Amino acid sequence: MTTSNGTSSDIGRIVTLTPNPSTDRTIELAGPLRRGAVQRTSSVLDQAGGKGVNISRACLAAGVPTTAVLPAAADDPFVLELEHAGVHHRLVTPDGPVRVNVTISEPDGTTTKLNSPGATATPGTLTALADALHELAADAAWVVLAGSLPPGAPAHWYADLVADLRTLTRVAVDTSEAPLQALVDRLTPGSAPHLMKPNGEELASFTGGDADTIESDPQAAADAARTLLDRGVTEVLATLGGHGAVLVTADGAWHATPPPTEVVSTVGAGDSSLFGYLLGGLRGQSPADRLALAVAYGSAAAGLPGTTIPQPAQARPHLVVVRELAVSPSTHHHTTPGARA
Repeated sequence: MTTSNGTSSDIGRIVTLTPNPSTDRTIELAGPLRRGAVQRTSSVLDQAGGKGVNISRACLAAGVPTTAVLPAAADDPFVLELEHAGVHHRLVTPDGPVRVNVTISEPDGTTTKLNSPGATATPGTLTALADALHELAADAAWVVLAGSLPPGAPAHWYADLVADLRTLTRVAVDTSEAPLQALVDRLTPGSAPHLMKPNGEELASFTGGDADTIESDPQAAADAARTLLDRGVTEVLATLGGHGAVLVTADGAWHATPPPTEVVSTVGAGDSSLFGYLLGGLRGQSPADRLALAVAYGSAAAGLPGTTIPQPAQARPHLVVVRELAVSPSTHHHTTPGARA
């Protein structure tokens, strides 16, 4: 394992895991995408990415201590970019090169993503990642498990990590497909993450609801998210694209409407939203204010090219409209995590 130079204080630190990092290549087209045609590009942008890395980048911009845990070689251009940016990281020897994910961005903001699978992870790599997290978790405010799992990792790997790490610190999870379903299948009050951040489609995938309805109807999203609280999750931040986001805790539910935004790229907007929410918690803000900051960060990210992370000044929570929703009370009551000094 290798650690870059960084700050020594872990007070308020957010530790992120990106088990399947990627170089995010964004190709901007001059016109609408036409299948089978030869088209000219306006620009091509390569950025070191992956959900956890994006959150650590946001931490850096906001002055929040962070450590990004990921499998990569110290001399990989991906890592050199992180070092140049000043992102503190803990590396685990990888099983192959960092993958490249391609995003095709059209002038109207429509994005098409082509994600490669990444190198097949060996049990030794997965163990090394888990050991790094375990070592860092004791002094962290949050550990964030984010993104897809690499080939070779069992679908229940995140669920196993949550059960272990939640005894040391607060754990947030943002994933999808099989790892998300495996996590949901194993939810109990003693093994659930403190925070989950599904989108509308992901909420529908394990609640049986209609994805379009959940994304467009905040009340439907809140009701779907409430089912996670009933199974032990403390807080659910459900991002709903252009419809904003919904927050559900044992204390209530809220919907936030984003400010008018000219969408440039939606890639990484959810990661920025999650960071905004965590930042609000570290500041000791109320649930409604945490939600407003989450939506402000997500909206700011959507207005930037590629996976560019917004600066704090670009997030405008005062323009976000938050209203309280009426939902049935949870059958399990939890203490909402507060800020760690």
